[in-house]
Amino acid sequence: MQTKNIMIVGVGGQGSLLASKLLGHLLCEEGFDVKVSEVHGMSQRGGSVVTYVRYGDRVDSPIIDKGEADFIVSFEKLEAARWVSYLKEGGRVVVNTRETDPMPVITGAAVYPHEVLEGLKAKGIAMDDMDALSLAEQAGSSKAVNIVLMGRLSRYFPEIPEEKWLAAIEACVKPRFVELNKKAFALGRG
Repeated sequence: MQTKNIMIVGVGGQGSLLASKLLGHLLCEEGFDVKVSEVHGMSQRGGSVVTYVRYGDRVDSPIIDKGEADFIVSFEKLEAARWVSYLKEGGRVVVNTRETDPMPVITGAAVYPHEVLEGLKAKGIAMDDMDALSLAEQAGSSKAVNIVLMGRLSRYFPEIPEEKWLAAIEACVKPRFVELNKKAFALGRG
């Protein structure tokens, strides 16, 4: 199997590392060679965080180059725009529509570009955008945005049954949060 590439992008503290751990676990269980690489910016200060998940018969490098990502899972609209150059032709962006103001917006040095997703769609980028925060809150915790997004991503993997995704949640999440995360996953999957 040709190597497939998934980027998980967000802002520090949003749970992208758990999402990549879950995805890596799932894909290993499916028998793929998997490489996960985490790139932390100023993650403790709300800066950009990127995780690469590569899988296939044999994966030699954990790094995804521009134009190679089959999927970009973005926890925030601006992060989707920041990393979209890594998307391959025919790739898809799964994105949370909630906005997190970056430091230049907070300090007043810049204005948040609220129509950023519309601009990406106008360029022909395949976009699956959703209010993942509302669904996470419905599941019981705003911190479950990451699992809501994994639920949405799972739609694009019809060859992997839902119960395998749920087993990965059980393996990667603390026991007391498993049911909440399963609910978040189901809401994201739709």
